[in-house]
Parts: sequence; C-alpha cells; structure tokens
Amino acid sequence: MPKPYQSGRIKVPRFSEESGFYTTPERSKIMSKIRGKNTKPEMAFRKALWAAGYRYRIDYKKLIGKPDIALKKYKTVIFIDGEFWHGHNWKTRKVKLKTNREFWIAKIERNMQRDQEVNTALKELGYTVFRFWDKQINTALENCLQQVLKHLNHIERNDL
Repeated sequence: MPKPYQSGRIKVPRFSEESGFYTTPERSKIMSKIRGKNTKPEMAFRKALWAAGYRYRIDYKKLIGKPDIALKKYKTVIFIDGEFWHGHNWKTRKVKLKTNREFWIAKIERNMQRDQEVNTALKELGYTVFRFWDKQINTALENCLQQVLKHLNHIERNDL
C-alpha cells in the first residue's frame, strides 16, 4: 500500500528529555485514560446500528485503518474520530496549542494525512467510508445514523 505522498510524509518527532519534555507520573496517568476503542460515542452509534438490525465487525483488523465499524456485506466502514486527535477545526486549534507544539502539530497533521490515505485505500477496495466526529455522534446521533441507514437501504434495494 505504500504510495508516494502528495506533499511528503509528515515525520513526527519523538518525545525526549533533551527537548524539554518530561514524562511525569501525573501526565502518564492522564494519558492512560484516553481510549482508542469502545469510546462512548462509538458505543452509542453501535447500539443504534444494532437496534436498526444491522450486524457489523468492530475494529476490523483485516481492513486498512482498522475501521471502528465495518459492515462487510455492504462494503461500508465507519470511523468515529476524536476531534483533538484527528484535527477538527485544525486551522483554529493549531494556533491555540501552547506546549510542545513541534510534536503535537506534526502528530495531528500526520493523523490527518493517514486518515486521507486510509480513505483512499478503502475506496479503491470498493468500500464506502463514513467519518463522524465524536461530537457529532454526541449531539446528533440520529442524523449520523440516518446517513448510514440511507446508504445501506440504497444498497439493499439495488441488490434485490
């Protein structure tokens, strides 16, 4: 899957004590609480999708990017992205970063770049990709669900 990067692959610098970053037990405890899967928005969306009668795989490792929800039968994948980690309103937020800017800007921009690569690769495999922000799920779950259900119903009608 390695492809040439349009604007060059972003290299994320590593934390090091020489660059002034120290890992404290308090920071370590805070960071350990951040979950990558089974988040509340994910669980809410999965519960709603299940209630609508659709069965799926979670964190499906056989597909690039390990989609949060994969409906193989419908060639549809759903990602529910955290706003900080995936760069929601990035131009505004980027300016507000105060500490360890060199690391965080590269880290988040690389995440955004990777999201685009994953979207492209999945589309090339014939998958439809949905990406929702966690805040969208928290505030407008029904709207997000309806977008997916409309797509799934369209596929079912065309297959019959």
